[in-house]
Amino acid sequence: MPTRKASAVWEGGLKGGKGSFKAESGLVGGNYGFGSRFEQAPGSNPEELIAAAHAACLSMALSGGLEKAGKPATRVATEAACTVEKVGDAFKITKMKLVVRGKVPGMDQAAFVAAAEAAKDGCPVSGALKGNVAFELDAKLE
Repeated sequence: MPTRKASAVWEGGLKGGKGSFKAESGLVGGNYGFGSRFEQAPGSNPEELIAAAHAACLSMALSGGLEKAGKPATRVATEAACTVEKVGDAFKITKMKLVVRGKVPGMDQAAFVAAAEAAKDGCPVSGALKGNVAFELDAKLE
């Protein structure tokens, strides 16, 4: 199995510094700073990267699980919201809210929720976060 790489550089102090990151593919990258991470300033941040990774992973895992169950989806869309908060003296990622919508011919809502829960529990990004971050899942058929 492949090993994926990314890199980041931070220059300066915490609040006044600036950083940039890039993935080896060249398709993902950006600039970030204290303001874009812990306030509302424009720019990227590590939490949106984790959210994007979780959304992509969950969509793919759910699609694969549905296909394996004989109910292939025509579409699975996931939005992920990663919350970072100050806990004590440090910042911590505390919650990942996952909103999944799917078009799955011949599947009822209860079966879709069960499949989405299984995919959430089984996707590799969930596995990396499990036990450290609270998950909230909202799964509905379109």
